Amino acid sequence: MSALSIAYAALFYAATAMLVIGVALKIRSYAGAPAPLKIPTTPAPTTTGGVALRMTREVVFFESLFKGSKWTWLFGWMFHAALLLVLLRHARYFQQPVWDVIAFVQPFGTYAGFAMVAGLGGLWARRVLVDRVRYISTPSDHLHLALLVAIGLTGLGMRFVSHTDIVAVKAFMLGLMRLDVQPLPADPLLLVHLALVALLMIVFPISKLLHAPGLFFSPTRNQADTSREARHVSAWAAALDK
Repeated sequence: MSALSIAYAALFYAATAMLVIGVALKIRSYAGAPAPLKIPTTPAPTTTGGVALRMTREVVFFESLFKGSKWTWLFGWMFHAALLLVLLRHARYFQQPVWDVIAFVQPFGTYAGFAMVAGLGGLWARRVLVDRVRYISTPSDHLHLALLVAIGLTGLGMRFVSHTDIVAVKAFMLGLMRLDVQPLPADPLLLVHLALVALLMIVFPISKLLHAPGLFFSPTRNQADTSREARHVSAWAAALDK
């Protein structure tokens, strides 16, 4: 077994551990944060079913972003929808045999890479060209976008410019899951792509990229507007009364 394969296996084991543990700790932090007030953004649903429907629209269609900025919504939704297809396409590297739904997604996931990069380009241009957004943008915001764009471009490069041995790549990924490290092709573009993906996994739990779980714990979204029907008592306050 080559030192390169062992090094990348160790890198992905470490990155996976950091991703899983980091996201779990963040979710625990979100879940334990007190919500002392009933503060849903109005107009808000008054039932649990209404809250579930509102959250579904927010997660699937980015409803509040659509109301706030149509251009930001367009590029943001384009990026996230394309990213989902790209991730589903990559699921084949971790399955043997490949599920039918993943096989069906393959051609769509291939060209979704272009939409993903285009969406990121629009979001990055917004941070540069829009004054009020440029004012609040930090170097980390640009670095995160640069990282995502680089991952997208290197992935497209392997698909359309410099092909790699995808059979060997799949064997390597399946080997990681089985704790049986397999040889990894030494293609430079592949190595850069995998290193960038591992870097994304490492920084994800400690960056602004971790906004998806936070949405489900936002009191402005997950609360029903029942302040006139019932007194709101947060869990931590109820514990103090006992």
